[in-house]
Amino acid sequence: MKKYTVIASALTLAFACGVQAKVSPEEAAKLGTELTPIGAQMAGNADGSIPAWTGGITTAPAGYQVGQFHPDPYAADAILTTVTASNMAEYSDYLTPGVKAMLEQYPDTFKLNVYPTHRSASYPQFIYDAVKDNATNAELVEGGNGIKGASAGVPFPIPESGVEAIWNHILRYRGEAASLQRNQAAPTPSGKYTLVETEETIIFVYGDPKVDPQKMADDNMIIFFKQVVTSPSRLAGTALLVHETMDQNKQPRQAWTYNTGQRRVRRAPNVAFDTPGTVSDGLRTTDDFDLYNGSPERYNWTLKGKRELYIPYNDYKLHSDTLNYDQIVKPGHINMDLVRWEKHRVWEVEATLKEGVRHTYKTRTFYLDEDSWQIALTDMYDNRDQLYRVGMAHAINYYEKPLMWTTLETFYDLNSRRYLAMGLDNQGDVVDFDVKLSKKKFTPQALRRSGRR
Repeated sequence: MKKYTVIASALTLAFACGVQAKVSPEEAAKLGTELTPIGAQMAGNADGSIPAWTGGITTAPAGYQVGQFHPDPYAADAILTTVTASNMAEYSDYLTPGVKAMLEQYPDTFKLNVYPTHRSASYPQFIYDAVKDNATNAELVEGGNGIKGASAGVPFPIPESGVEAIWNHILRYRGEAASLQRNQAAPTPSGKYTLVETEETIIFVYGDPKVDPQKMADDNMIIFFKQVVTSPSRLAGTALLVHETMDQNKQPRQAWTYNTGQRRVRRAPNVAFDTPGTVSDGLRTTDDFDLYNGSPERYNWTLKGKRELYIPYNDYKLHSDTLNYDQIVKPGHINMDLVRWEKHRVWEVEATLKEGVRHTYKTRTFYLDEDSWQIALTDMYDNRDQLYRVGMAHAINYYEKPLMWTTLETFYDLNSRRYLAMGLDNQGDVVDFDVKLSKKKFTPQALRRSGRR
């Protein structure tokens, strides 16, 4: 039986009827006292298995220098319990349908090594300040297909609807810019794979402390994103450019692709929703990237409430540069000995496809970490209402920029018994949050130059 600590059905109904009230100053005053600065419950749970939030990671481990891989601050922790197919009934309340399906499908190899919970998520002070301002000013635009009155921090720290919660995930802080390698593998059921290497550069316009809500509204841009495939040679030079907007009613996402065979840039309005993801071997949709991205317009969003779950968390071991990819990528799923699970409170959000529109997924359930608004797990159901795919975010809290973000994302296809592992960077360079990027590098003309072999 699911045990929710918050039931939001009345609020969801109010939203459906067009009531989109801002949070009162009295409610906003709870941020930093009863609630953490981004809206999580400050206190721990009743039995102490989830501790109180005390600020998260605010200092790096001794000896760490920017540019290094991030050492595990919890390496000395012992496993509390291991959940397997044989004992999963004991822990059923803390397992999602997708996790249960993986345990059942791979009873000999899939498991959850559960460790002590550390509420490590932390953010810069300017983010906390922005969140408090956003709480009393942010609003959804018509239909929930965008926001206004917010910048930098999550717009709805005390959400009143499912779509507000998903906007918190989309707009959570991930720095002002980033340059990173997100190599990926799509192994066959036997475990064979070809590594696809990509380079990504991102400007997080929304996360810039110098940009205020009015500037955000005027420019209507939240992210500039560019991805270039560098290997294998048959794919090298394939490139994607995305301009993501804040009010998608005013201007929807703009995207362009560069095809090496044709040597030309093309507008790509179909790079959205359930279009297969770039070089994903058809194992994820475009809006699966980051567990969810883009316009929420095709779904009705319901805030189901908050519950305690086992989720991947503080996956520093999986992030280590001492690993090679063969140690991570295994038949059926990644090496579960490298994955750390912890008990955390999550917001559960259900997305159901609107009548008259299409998508590969009829229903999706998202589980958002209360301390970061990062989607930790997602279950995707097909048009027969059968569980189809399971998504998992393996996150760490970074040190050079205090923020929670994934080091690896995995998407498991239960029908084909294949999966996609995105973000493999153990043998490459660690993400660079200090990179200086010009918006001039995010034009169709610049995309053509980036994509040329």
